[in-house]
Formats: sequence, C-alpha cells, structure tokens
Amino acid sequence: MINKALDDYTREDLLSILDETVDAIVLVDSKQNRYRTIARKGIFSTLISDTGVYEDLIQKIWFHLENSNDTINDDYKAFVSYYREFKGKYSRRAKVFVEGDSIPHYIQMNVYPIDGTGQYVFAMDELANEEYVEEYSTNRKVNTIQNTYLFSMYVDLLKDTTSSISVTEISDDTMNATIKYSQWRLMAVNMIWPDDQKQFMSITDPEYLKENLSTGRTTSFDCKMKNLEGVYIWVKLVFIRAETTEEEFRFVFMVQNIDENVKELMSTMKKYESLALRDPLTGLFNRGGIETEINNAIELFKKGGSDVSLMMIDLDYFKNVNDTFGHAAGDEALKHFAEVLRKSAEGKSASVGRWGGEEFVILLRNMSEDKAASFAENLRKNVEDASFGEVGRLTCSIGLSHLKKEDTFDNIFRRIDRAMYASKNAGRNRVTKE
Repeated sequence: MINKALDDYTREDLLSILDETVDAIVLVDSKQNRYRTIARKGIFSTLISDTGVYEDLIQKIWFHLENSNDTINDDYKAFVSYYREFKGKYSRRAKVFVEGDSIPHYIQMNVYPIDGTGQYVFAMDELANEEYVEEYSTNRKVNTIQNTYLFSMYVDLLKDTTSSISVTEISDDTMNATIKYSQWRLMAVNMIWPDDQKQFMSITDPEYLKENLSTGRTTSFDCKMKNLEGVYIWVKLVFIRAETTEEEFRFVFMVQNIDENVKELMSTMKKYESLALRDPLTGLFNRGGIETEINNAIELFKKGGSDVSLMMIDLDYFKNVNDTFGHAAGDEALKHFAEVLRKSAEGKSASVGRWGGEEFVILLRNMSEDKAASFAENLRKNVEDASFGEVGRLTCSIGLSHLKKEDTFDNIFRRIDRAMYASKNAGRNRVTKE
C-alpha cells in the first residue's frame, strides 16, 4: 500500500490504491445482458464468476429471499429484467449468502453508468464492520410492524411510472427499477389467486382509481397472492392517494401480509359456525343445520340433481328411560344413538341431524327409493342390536319418504312425520314408507 503525504499522491497512485482496496469490480452490459469481472477477492471469488449473465448477477446480489440464498419463485423472476438499468449513479447495501455458508455477508455496492452505452461499472465491498451488522439487526426489530408490508411502491398514474419500490422479503431498502405501472399490473396479476384476478384488475385499473379515490383516501382488497417462495398467502392490497393537487394522480401502493390473522379469523369463524349448526350433546347437525341441508338438497334436486330421500327416526319409549334411569343416563343413550346413526351413514352421501328430543333426521342423496328403504331397514337393525350401557337395549321407529318433483320442504317433512307415527302406531321398531 502506498503511503505518501497528501500533496504527493498522483492520480495513478489513487487508482492503484482503489485497485487494491475494492473487493470486486465488474463491468456490466445491460443491452447484451452479460457481465465481465475485472477484479474479485474475498467472498466475491465465490459469489461471482469471471463472466456471466447480468440478470443472474442481479438475483445473486439482491433478488433472493432476504434471510437465505433461496431463489424467488419463477413468476417473480419476470420482474428481474426491470432492475437492470440505472438512470444515474446508484448505491445500496445488501445482504448476500455465499453458497455453502449459512452466515450472511453484508456488502456495499456502487454503480457508475458509462453514459449513453447501457453499460455500468459495479464496485463492491464486503462490510466487515460489526457495528453495521448490529445496526442492521436493530433496524429489523424496529421495522417488525412495518415489514408486515411485503411490498410497497409509489405510482404516478398520469406518467405511468413506479418508484421507491420496496420488497421486504428481499431487502429493507428500496430497489432500483424501470418498470411502468401498466407493465407491473399485467405481470402482478399472475401472482394473484385465479378466483381473485378479475377483482384485482378492476381495483388496480387507473381509471377506477382516478374516479373512486379522492386525495388522502384509501381503498383496499383482501385476496390470496403468491409470496416469493410461490406459496399463496392472504394479503391486503392497499392504495392510498397521496396529498397532491386534484390534477395529479399519485398513489402509494402496499401489499400487507395478513395471512396469520385471516387464518386465525377463519378458524374462529369455523368454530362458531360449528357451534351454530351443531347439536351440543350429540355433535350432529342441530335443527337449523339439518333444515339447511334439506333445503339445499331440494333446490339441487329441482335443478336436475340426483335422488333425495328423507327419514325421521324416533327412539321408542324414551320417556321411560329418563323416568327409570335419570336424565344423565338418557343423555348418554342419546349420544350413543347418535353414534349408531353416524356410523350407519358413513361412506354415503348423507347428513344426520337431531330434530329435537329423541327425534332425529337423516337426509340421503344419490340413493334410489329401494336402496333408501334398504338403508332404513339396516339402520333399524343396527339400533336394535346396539347396547346402550346401563339403559340396555333400545329400538326406534322410522318414517321414510322419497322426494318428488313438486315437493316443498313442508310436503316431504309432513310425509316422514306421518310415516314415523304410523310405525309407532303399528307396534314400533319398524320402518314405514310414504
């Protein structure tokens, strides 16, 4: 290393010092999409080759998942070409992973354009300063809430431009890109869940945004979108119109990760939905739940769907069970009875519900009249053969009817109710079809 008084240094001395000091110098040609390495040492000896594809270099340096060297999903690689060109000098810090090394390396990258050529000089150095690493980790903690936003950018609709693009799964820093908003929109739709793509195109349409968002207002849309690893997650797309003049149409666009919140909400809703539709004692559909199942089956049948049969099942002499053994034993008998019904319906297109007390209903789909009658008879035998603990043996009476084209819910339900009482009046423990 040259060591002179300041006034004694020549231009050649400084170039020699830079040559010794800079870890990597790379010449890039964006038009030909290739690069050539002039000098490299340290981690850059492994990270970059003597020559190669420029877009591959971009992916290695900053277009990978931030906390590993895992490459992004192929759909997102379509955006890499828009990060090749620089309008002026550019500098940024990046975190890179050398193959085979699980510890990240922090680099400083400076880009110097060669005017009018589409060529650039990349000067890169590894930052070994532990203070920077500590600062980076601290910033990550501070930005935890902010980084629920996976993506953000600034949009000028009149100029059809984007700027200040930030992809937090790649880096906290904004990224250099020359992509137009119209281009971004047509490419981003491929990352949206197919069922949500139409609404995405509608809400991101420039004319829609101009007409529906006044200054300072926001609009948002929840949907499923691929993350950089190619996994669909729940996100909130947010457009905020910037505080500008009425003639200007500038927006901040953000993609917020709401996957965990939505899944937790859906789990809670499913739990309460189950509570609303299920009988708490037996776990079968309650009266409202089975009634909904029946109405849906009737509607489908009238649109050309397959056969539908309905059964009303009532435990015989159940009042004697409660009077003799008590209500606790009676509840256990009802739970056991419900399990017999559930197992009898397993593997069939059937819905089982508790209508009230000791009365239960089974809806059978895709089953002819004869097969439904056979099912009802087998069910009666299964109940007759079952043991109900301290209560002993029980039987049931069944009313069965097959859905007709002119039927309503009330029509068929009156028939199975009459048929069930006919079974009772005929001596119980039997099936009556009406």
